[in-house]
Amino acid sequence: MGPPPITLESAKPYIGRFAPSPSGPLHFGSLVCALGSFLDARAHGGHWLLRMEDLDPPREAPGAAARILSALEAHGLHWHGTVKWQSKRTPLYEDTLQQLRKQGLLYPCYCSRNRIRQSGGHNNSRCRTVNPGKGTCALRLVCAGGEEHFLDIWHGEQRQYIRDDTLLKRRDGLYAYQLAVVVDDISLGITHVVRGADLLDTTGAQIRLFGALSAAPPVFGHLPLVMGPGGRQKLSKQNRAPAVDNANAAGNLCTALAFLGFHVPASLAQEMPETILNWAATHWQRHQVDRHNRQLH
Repeated sequence: MGPPPITLESAKPYIGRFAPSPSGPLHFGSLVCALGSFLDARAHGGHWLLRMEDLDPPREAPGAAARILSALEAHGLHWHGTVKWQSKRTPLYEDTLQQLRKQGLLYPCYCSRNRIRQSGGHNNSRCRTVNPGKGTCALRLVCAGGEEHFLDIWHGEQRQYIRDDTLLKRRDGLYAYQLAVVVDDISLGITHVVRGADLLDTTGAQIRLFGALSAAPPVFGHLPLVMGPGGRQKLSKQNRAPAVDNANAAGNLCTALAFLGFHVPASLAQEMPETILNWAATHWQRHQVDRHNRQLH
């Protein structure tokens, strides 16, 4: 489980992805993330895949997945191939858990979130002393301790200490985000992950899981977040951020490009989304992106 090579390059052809969760419609912050990942893939001659992270039914909003797909298409953000639905990939996650179990890297955890919070973190020695026959359990990866070292496209050199054993399956039987995202990225051949900066802190734990599965991690890049009113919280579905207006796709794209650091000609807002995206792809430069989270003005 040693650190990956410190590089921003991949020896494989570029394959990127956008992976929204259907907990609400596509809002402006999600559009910025989708646009950034789309343009980075296109500017590098790569493929851009779409994965719907629909593994948490209690958090899903009725019709949200269809609205997200419709919004992406209205903005000209067309993906390669078919949509990948995590809910249809659960046998792959279960096979991975079996693989980790055979390696002795998986164990049952009976701790509640409240207990972990009160104890200041997860302690796997406590779980190993609990009678395995008592109650429902989660499954965790044996991985705590040490650092993961990687380069982020926009945030540079990162060193993240792995404090806790990573949760892979929840006590309610649902597969955890960390497991699904890593297994999917491996199986889909993802070489570059361009996503929001709110996920930067999860990267070290994901890299640790890539290592446990003997897979090279992708190149990571974390885009700036669009902050809501007051600048204290990111614009998000949980905060009921309004859906983007598909009827104003050109204006939305130009505003998102300006947020990412482009100097957008005023005339571009009168063009079709495909024309705007063609212009943006030819002008895409990673160094121009301002990595700082900020409110949209």
